[in-house]
Amino acid sequence: MLSLNAHPSGRHFLQIPGPTNVPDRVLRAIDQATIDHRGPQFGELGRAVLQGMKAIFKTESDVVIYPASGTGAWEAALVNTLSAGDRVLMVETGHFAALWKRLAERLGLVVTFVPGDWRHGVDPRVIEQHLRDDAAHSIKAVCVVHNETATGVTSDIAAVRIAIDAAAHPALLLVDTISSLGSVDYAHDAWGVDVTVAGSQKGLMLPPGLSFNAISARALAASEQASLPRAYWDWRDMLAVNPAGYFPYTPATNLLYGLHEALAMLQAEGLDRVFARHQRHAEATRRAVQAWGLEILCLDPARYSPALTAVMMPGGAGADAFRKVVLERFNMSLGQGLGKMADKIFRIGHLGDFNDLTLCGTLAGVEMGLAAAGVPHRSGGVQAAMDYLAA
Repeated sequence: MLSLNAHPSGRHFLQIPGPTNVPDRVLRAIDQATIDHRGPQFGELGRAVLQGMKAIFKTESDVVIYPASGTGAWEAALVNTLSAGDRVLMVETGHFAALWKRLAERLGLVVTFVPGDWRHGVDPRVIEQHLRDDAAHSIKAVCVVHNETATGVTSDIAAVRIAIDAAAHPALLLVDTISSLGSVDYAHDAWGVDVTVAGSQKGLMLPPGLSFNAISARALAASEQASLPRAYWDWRDMLAVNPAGYFPYTPATNLLYGLHEALAMLQAEGLDRVFARHQRHAEATRRAVQAWGLEILCLDPARYSPALTAVMMPGGAGADAFRKVVLERFNMSLGQGLGKMADKIFRIGHLGDFNDLTLCGTLAGVEMGLAAAGVPHRSGGVQAAMDYLAA
């Protein structure tokens, strides 16, 4: 229950890895009168955001937009391409990979789940071997998470496609980019992805409530044979009216206003600059963590996430107690540990509408919080980050 008696001054630092801070420009765009979603003005809006999202996915293929969370986009990717009893190959890169597995099983799919330690990304060699062993081609899809939000580990999607092709296997490639799209370089077409899943509340700088599928020609062909039940998620209904800018049911009109503005912001900055900015802030954050003498959860520097950094608590200290101190003393929210990492890590989100001073304030809150909570550490993390940013 929200407290009605306390109002801390200044802005709240929302430094979880999503939902992220929504820029004022996007908030002002959302704050418009709702229009007729069957009228010509809406058709223009619909066409603009559908086309704009193609540029973000780096695709010429169809993109559909659902009024839903990312979980809805997960389900849409599966029910439109698969049938009950189909085998899918998934990899345990973290909490959200495990949740996608559970959803697939609930839909009646048979999941081969490659175990992982939550500290590494997908090993393409393991994918290739599983597919080579599947001489009957019973595996119909490979499902991987590009940026695991629970661990701060990215996976090499281009290498996964190369592994599938090396095995000469016809499996579809389905990729979750919920915490990477708009923050981490991604190329749906060039990497040979069949369905890309995304959400609005992270790199796209919007509130939760929109989710996306980017759909290859192969995925569309598979959808003609797929027999899992689908109604709300059916691509066919979407694609029948999307070319004119419309939706088969009531869309989230005001969130689409916000999406239109967010796309304009990303285009004005330029995607390459957006990705470089995220890489730069991630490196500054890691330098701070290393200066504090703390351990980054991701063990492979090549797979460090540009969107967030997950930090191990030292000496068995509780992450949740530390996060509580940071929230109460400095009005800043840090991401909690999820699943196997519950109370063992905290996560620093550095994605979306974010700049150097926001990062410095965030790291100052972490460093002051470590001291206030009595967490063993060295001082100087903020200075290490500042030195890197200034250089």
